[in-house]
Amino acid sequence: MNKPMLAVFLAAGLGVVGPGSAQMTAPKAGPAPLSKDGYTMANKDADTRYKADQEACASLRGNAKDICSAQAKGKENVAKADAEAAYTNTPKAREDARVAHAQAKYDVAAEKCDDLAGNPKDVCVKEANANLVKSRADAKVDRVVADTRKTAATQQTEARTEANTEKRDAEYKVAIEKCDALAGATKDTCVSSAKVQFNKS
Repeated sequence: MNKPMLAVFLAAGLGVVGPGSAQMTAPKAGPAPLSKDGYTMANKDADTRYKADQEACASLRGNAKDICSAQAKGKENVAKADAEAAYTNTPKAREDARVAHAQAKYDVAAEKCDDLAGNPKDVCVKEANANLVKSRADAKVDRVVADTRKTAATQQTEARTEANTEKRDAEYKVAIEKCDALAGATKDTCVSSAKVQFNKS
């Protein structure tokens, strides 16, 4: 199958995925920032949707009901974690959001495994767990990288500021030393000019 056709089939496949699955895909990088009011509203919406989803699950029985409940809870947790990430905009919150997505997928997958028995069920559970572990590990690595970049950037800025201060202090001392060769009003003017130039009181 050529690439354009594959893209069409993939797009069509994504279009028919159920709402539960769509809600639990991995968060995109750099979510739009949320205000305090937006954050509060997003959490209220998540609670409202959860209640409605749970009511829809009530008519189901057995494992189908368990899967439905897991999807509903997962959507709520994902929505709240995404809102937190967008509101606080920290590497840790973005990690937590990614973990919430992974956990939601795991919880649904684990419930679906209950429809199986014997070795197929064991394999299903192990695969779901492996996917969760991988997603958590990847989220942690990305958070550590982001934290490291932030720390490195802060350290670089502090080092540059310190270096610039030291250089200006050294240049100021040279300027004052040059003024020492002068006398009277000329020296005073020279010193005043040096203080203004190097922002010394």
